[in-house]
Amino acid sequence: MQDFKVLFVDDEWEVLSTVQEYLSMRGYTVTVTDSSLKALELIKEEEFEIVFTDLRMPGLSGLELLTAIKQQRPECDVIIVTGYGSVESAVEALKLGSYDYMQKPIKLERVKILIDRIVEKKKLQEENMLLRTKLKQGQRFDGLVGVSPKMQEIYEMIDRIKMSSPTILIQGESGTGKEVLAKVIHQNSDRKNNPFVPVNCGAIVEGLLESELFGHTKGSFTGASQDKIGLFEAARGGTLFLDEISRSSPSLQVKLLRVLQEKKIRPVGSSQEKDVDVRVIAATNRDPEEAVTKGIMRKDLFYRLNVVSIKLPPLRERKEDIPLLANHFIDKFNMTSNKEVSGISPDAMDMLLSYDWPGNVRQLENVIERAFALGMDGIIKRSDLPIEIRGHRAFSKSITSTYSLKENEIILIKKALEKTGGNKAASAKLLGINTATLYRKIKRYGIEDNLLQNAIS
Repeated sequence: MQDFKVLFVDDEWEVLSTVQEYLSMRGYTVTVTDSSLKALELIKEEEFEIVFTDLRMPGLSGLELLTAIKQQRPECDVIIVTGYGSVESAVEALKLGSYDYMQKPIKLERVKILIDRIVEKKKLQEENMLLRTKLKQGQRFDGLVGVSPKMQEIYEMIDRIKMSSPTILIQGESGTGKEVLAKVIHQNSDRKNNPFVPVNCGAIVEGLLESELFGHTKGSFTGASQDKIGLFEAARGGTLFLDEISRSSPSLQVKLLRVLQEKKIRPVGSSQEKDVDVRVIAATNRDPEEAVTKGIMRKDLFYRLNVVSIKLPPLRERKEDIPLLANHFIDKFNMTSNKEVSGISPDAMDMLLSYDWPGNVRQLENVIERAFALGMDGIIKRSDLPIEIRGHRAFSKSITSTYSLKENEIILIKKALEKTGGNKAASAKLLGINTATLYRKIKRYGIEDNLLQNAIS
């Protein structure tokens, strides 16, 4: 508490001495004065974080002192204290910027609670300011956030390929931000003034993908009522991003290979080839070498795409970036919302850091968006996080190396069933397993009958 200075202003010395003794014994740095004019001088000389001031005093009134403090030190939190409370004076104090309003007789525990709340708020603001500074340092490229070593390697790679247009294969689990990375590469290349065209090879019906990529001529198939250019032509001079490339059919992979080698396309139904100047960036959430071994992906196409390979790490392997990413998303939602969220409470951040994030950055963004919408106090708290995040932390604390795998499973299942009141579907969701698996384990371990009586606390 030594870093947070408190000033208490009241014209009754008995009140001042009692407050000063109580707070000093609890480690607070407290200055007291019975003069509002003297208080104004002290505020000019010292940086007080918190000021308690009586409403009615000789010289300046509490509201006049509040106004003067806010003009000199807008960041200082002021609490009005009075024995003559009224709704009107409380409303006026809050309008002038008072943090809160207290009535006499003063309850010392209430004073302590207010100070602790303000101290926590200011510490949170300082931490978020540091995070935002770090966030700016970690954003060497718009859209990519992170200061972890693995992200630094990716930044260096982007710098190295700025002046050329090699074909790139991005590898990474779902939700790691492969399309975001592809856009950043495009925006930092000599093709940035030309189109960036993304296509998800796994989301388009196989029979239509060839037409989408290469275009078609009128009458080439049922429904082809006119000529249509494909995405290769639409991306002329720019970048075509082929997401989930390993999900494309073997026949299409042959045609993609030829386009990459010859720089020419042939629209469906046409006998004429067209030259195309396109930089291709492909991505996959599978291990491409394993896909080649299994015959899912052609070896020659893999080598042709893999001129430059970039691996995006899963979020669980760069947890030091979670605070930066979380605050990045808060800033994003602040810009598009009528409400303002200043940051994340320490206990909520601990939960985010302890979670493994199977859905990676996309899942984190969704969690922050949900918490942003539900939060009521200007910060994201533990209670604003979804149950799978809070439940994971509670369960992880239950596991101990002195138990066998079977014993740990029994503990976790009992915890889940107890938490959900015996609802097996909800418990399975909480545990991250399907309901059928949960039923099998309950039967195998014989833990259903006396669950509520014998559940481990």
